[in-house]
Amino acid sequence: MSEKRPSLSPARFLSARRRHRSAGLVVLLFGLLAVGSAYAAFAPDNAVADNSAQSQQIEEGKKLFAVGCSSCHGLNAEGGGNGEGKMAGPSLIGVGAAAVDFQVGTGRMPAMQPGAQIPRKAPAYSEKEIEALAAYVASLAPGPSVPGSESYDVSKATDEQVTRGGELFRTNCTACHNFAGRGGALPNGKYAPSLMGVSEKHIYEAMLTGPQQMPVFSDQVMQPEDKRDIIAYLKALETQKDPGGFGLGRLGPVSEGLWGWFVGIGLLVAVAVWIGAKGVKAKGAKASE
Repeated sequence: MSEKRPSLSPARFLSARRRHRSAGLVVLLFGLLAVGSAYAAFAPDNAVADNSAQSQQIEEGKKLFAVGCSSCHGLNAEGGGNGEGKMAGPSLIGVGAAAVDFQVGTGRMPAMQPGAQIPRKAPAYSEKEIEALAAYVASLAPGPSVPGSESYDVSKATDEQVTRGGELFRTNCTACHNFAGRGGALPNGKYAPSLMGVSEKHIYEAMLTGPQQMPVFSDQVMQPEDKRDIIAYLKALETQKDPGGFGLGRLGPVSEGLWGWFVGIGLLVAVAVWIGAKGVKAKGAKASE
């Protein structure tokens, strides 16, 4: 009569087979199954919904781009015209969402006609359409993203921040934009536009992306808090009154000098002529007596 083998408990059963060649594979499969189950239980819906919404936005932006931008910037944003007299726009690969939001949000794009510089005008697209265009261009290659409101909100800026922003602005920006942010002329028919009335977000994006001939002030070149202080200074200028009563465009000594020569000296000449004419008339009347 054969002797019965003692039954093994589950723990002893696993311990006896832990050195089996397929034991590692089984453990790996169990681990992947556990991780997958946990992910599916805690975060499937939001992730899928976010990816779906982003994909739809990018697809919408691609359609808008094909209709309104591809004739100048190429069907795949690679740049260049289409050979039919259209403007040859630069490549947009890698410019980022911030550049698109600035150019389209300020109405500079789409451009109506070629020129030394594209002026600001009313936007041709709605905010949602601009967001879709920016999302599509951002999907082509990494680039500066649209800043959040915390980056450019200056509603609670202190006097110290405004003063510091003025120092930074006069050091980095007045050569083109004038000390009061009213803009100025540049070579080859170009100009630095006025910064008065420009939204805080667009000012930040302009510093971040460097549109047209403006240099790029990335976060490595100029810290975000420095950009915010400059914006605070510009917004303070918008509400600043002119102590003399006349701002004269705040263009500096040129406009003030012209005012002095043509108006001030002109009035002095007119008064001198009036006094001389009155004296001659009085002398003639006395001689006739």
